Formats: sequence, structure tokens, C-alpha cells
Amino acid sequence: MQDHSAQPERRVVFQYFVPVHVEVEDGLVASVTVLHGTPIRDPVVVEGDAEYLPQAVAAANDGQTWPSWQFD
Repeated sequence: MQDHSAQPERRVVFQYFVPVHVEVEDGLVASVTVLHGTPIRDPVVVEGDAEYLPQAVAAANDGQTWPSWQFD
């Protein structure tokens, strides 16, 4: 039996520009690192509930530690 009293899940996917560190060796990209700690500015909704965007940005930008991602 479903619980109809539960709040529906709010979901929004947004994007924004962040700085990256790119290493090029002999004309080929050797490594790309997405830098963490960048404040969210000018987010754009990709999908989901656009009305939830301000709360989602606040949650994502609340000082929590974000990892750096590295691709190589």
C-alpha cells in the first residue's frame, strides 16, 4: 500500500561553469581536473522542477566539501 501522506520527491538537475585544470603533453590532453570550491553562479536548469532550483543551489553551495574529480 502506498503512503500518500509522504512528500513527493523534489528533483532538479542544473549546470554551471567551473574552472578546470587541463594538462596537455605532446599535443594530447593527458589529464583534466575539475576544481572544487567554486561558488555556484548563473545555474541553468537542465531538467526537473525549476521552482526547486534556489533550494537545490543553496544545498549544493552550503560549504560542504566537494571532491576534485580527475580524468586521465
